[in-house]
Amino acid sequence: MATVPPVTNLLAFEAVARRRSFAHAAAELHLTASAISHQVARLEAQLGVRLFERSAHGVRLSAAGERYLARVGGALSALVAASDDLQQGVNNSLYIHSSPSFASLWLVPRLRAFSQAHPEIALNLSSSPTHSDFALGQADLDIRYGVPRWPDLVVEPLFEERITPLASPDFIREHRLRRPEQAADVPLIQSNVSIVQWSDWFTAITDRRAPDRFALRFDRAQMALDAAAQGLGVALESTTIGARHLAEGRLRPVFGLERSVRSKVHFLVYPPRHARRPPVEAFLAWVHGEAARA
Repeated sequence: MATVPPVTNLLAFEAVARRRSFAHAAAELHLTASAISHQVARLEAQLGVRLFERSAHGVRLSAAGERYLARVGGALSALVAASDDLQQGVNNSLYIHSSPSFASLWLVPRLRAFSQAHPEIALNLSSSPTHSDFALGQADLDIRYGVPRWPDLVVEPLFEERITPLASPDFIREHRLRRPEQAADVPLIQSNVSIVQWSDWFTAITDRRAPDRFALRFDRAQMALDAAAQGLGVALESTTIGARHLAEGRLRPVFGLERSVRSKVHFLVYPPRHARRPPVEAFLAWVHGEAARA
C-alpha cells in the first residue's frame, strides 16, 4: 500500500486550498504561516507534484491540486465527522453525498420528515458535482446525477422526470409563447451539465434545430431555474427538481407537460455491503417512498 501523507500536511493543504491564503489557513489551524508553508512543501515533495501556483497576487491551486482536493477534501470531512460522532457518543450516523441542485431543491426540504421518522439517526449531508469515493469512506450512499455507468455498485433510479421548457408567467405573456417552434426565437438558458440538452428537446418535440448560442449558461440546475424565474429566458429543466418554483407560481411549463422529454437521471448509488447497515436501509426505504410520492 502506498504511504499515506501525514494528516497534518493534508489539513494544511486543504485549509490553504479553501482559504486561498497561507496566512488565513495558519490562523484557522493556530499555526504560523511558515509552518503551514513547510507542511505544504513536504506534501508536494512526497507526492512529486506542485499543488499550488504562487505569485505576488496570492496563491491558487494547480490543475493537479484541484484534482487532489476533490479526492482529499471529502476524506478529511469524513474523518472529522467520524471523530465528532465518536466523541459525542453518536452510534447511528449516516453519511449521504448528493449532487448540489438535487440536495438543495429536492432532498433538504424533505429531511424534516426523515428526522422525525428516525430521530435515532444522525444524518450528515454533503454535496458537490464530484461523486463520492467509497474506497475512501467518504459516504454511505451517493445520490448521483448522470448516466448510470458505475460498475460494482448498486444503482437504483429514483424516479422518471419530465424535462420541459420552464419560464416565468410574465416572460410567457411578453413573448406570447404558444407553439414549441417559438422556443427557437426567444432567449434560452443552457444547463451545461444537463443530460437532456436543448438539441434533444427540439429534435423530440419540434421540426426546428436548437440554436447554436444561448442567452445564459449555468452549471447548476438551481441557477438555471432561478434565472428563468427572474424572466431572463427559458430553462430546460426537470419539473420534479423545479417543483417548488412551479408550486409557488414563479415558473410554468411553457408549452404544457405533454411537451416533455422523459428521463431517469438521478440514482441512489452504494456498495452492496452498505445496504446491511440499518441507517442505510432506513434511508433507502424512506427516500424511495418520497420519490414515489413525488
